[in-house]
Amino acid sequence: MTAIGLLSKAIEVMVKNVYYLIAGILAIIFSITHAWNGQSVVFPSLNVNAVSSETKSIVFYVWHIITAENMLFGIAFLIMSFHRDLSQVKFAAWIIAVLMIVRWTVIFGGTLLNDPSRIKNTLVDSIAIVIYVSLIVLGTRIKDSQKTAG
Repeated sequence: MTAIGLLSKAIEVMVKNVYYLIAGILAIIFSITHAWNGQSVVFPSLNVNAVSSETKSIVFYVWHIITAENMLFGIAFLIMSFHRDLSQVKFAAWIIAVLMIVRWTVIFGGTLLNDPSRIKNTLVDSIAIVIYVSLIVLGTRIKDSQKTAG
């Protein structure tokens, strides 16, 4: 058996919840792409004289709060995916799922209230959040006696 095969087998034995593992990886990817999008698209567009320094600072830290949350959620789900007693981490998973639903409500509702013509711009975020929350919910359904679903 190759080294990759052995590593794959070791991970398979250690992972208690594959849904949390995937959710964790996705959250870390979301964090990286969120930070990258902020640095390459959002912040450069704020470099106009009409935007005050205070407003730029507020947008910067609010943007990176979401980036940091995504990274922490990812780390939490990676840790939770290896946790032996899944019942002990289920509450944390539900809290994160509810936070993501609230986040989507703010994104979608805010867009709908402020500029309904831009609602199609929420499609990517909406799809990502639906997939992410679905993985979390599937993960909460795994019992301790089950290793992984699938």
